Amino acid sequence: MKTLLTLIAALWLLAGCNTIAGMGKDISSAGTSIENAANSNKKKQ
Repeated sequence: MKTLLTLIAALWLLAGCNTIAGMGKDISSAGTSIENAANSNKKKQ
């Protein structure tokens, strides 16, 4: 039973790492989009 719980916990942590990595990529992409929009607006002024 203890081994099963350890395995489940390890899988849960690994899934969490993938989720955090994906979220980081999404946030980075959003930041790049905002930066591009700001640069485009700056050029128009």
